[in-house]
Amino acid sequence: MADGPLAGRVSVVTGASRGLGAAVAKRLAAAGSHVVLIARTVGGLEETDDAIRAAGGSATLVPLDLAELDTVLSLGPSLHGRFGRVDALVALAAELGPLNPVPHGDLKAWQRVLDVTLTANQRLLTTLHPLLAASPAGRVVMATCRQADGRQPFWYAYAAAKAGLETLVRLYAAEMAKSAVRANLVDPGPMRTRLRRLAFPGEDAAALPDPDSRADAVAALAGPQTAITGELVRLG
Repeated sequence: MADGPLAGRVSVVTGASRGLGAAVAKRLAAAGSHVVLIARTVGGLEETDDAIRAAGGSATLVPLDLAELDTVLSLGPSLHGRFGRVDALVALAAELGPLNPVPHGDLKAWQRVLDVTLTANQRLLTTLHPLLAASPAGRVVMATCRQADGRQPFWYAYAAAKAGLETLVRLYAAEMAKSAVRANLVDPGPMRTRLRRLAFPGEDAAALPDPDSRADAVAALAGPQTAITGELVRLG
C-alpha cells in the first residue's frame, strides 16, 4: 500500500509460493513495500500475488528454480533496470533432500540441496549486493534452523548447507558493518510447512504453529528499523 511504513521500498522474497515465504511477502506488501516474489511453482506464486493485490499491494512474479545458478545471477541487472535498488532480500527457500547417514549420501541429491539452500543465496548476494548497497537501509534476512549445529544425526546435506549459510551471512554482515546494510539470520522454529512434513512425516502437524504466526517477526527484520547485524534470531 502506497501509504504504509514500507512505502517506496522494494523487497525480494524467495520461497514466496507457500509457507513462511508467502506469509512474509504478504506482510511486506501490506506495509507498503513492492515485493518481488521468487519461487519455482508458478501456481503458488500466482496465489500469493492474488492475495497481495486483493489487499491493495503490488508484486512482481519471478518463476525461478534457484538451482539454476546462472539465471539467479541475472536477477540483479533485471531489477536494477526496473527499480534501481533493492531494499530487502528475504531468503526463505530451501531444499530438504534425503535424510540419511553421511556415508550413504547420494552426490546428486547433496549437490541440489547445496545449490538451492546455500550457493543460490551466495549468488543472490552477489547479484543484489550493488542494489542493496544503493538502498538507504538495505536489509538481508536468511532462514536457518537448529539442525545447522550438526548435533542431530541424518540431516546430511540440509544441515551442512544451513551451517554454511550461517557463516556466509555473518561474513557478509561483518563486511558491511560500516555501511547502511544489515544482514541477519532467522530460525523460525517448527511450523506447519511442506518441508516440515517431509522431514517429520509422523508428526501431528495440527499441533504446530502456522507460518503466518512467524511472519510479522521476519518481516520486521527486513525493515529499515532493524539495527542489529550478524545475529541469529530464534522465533520458536
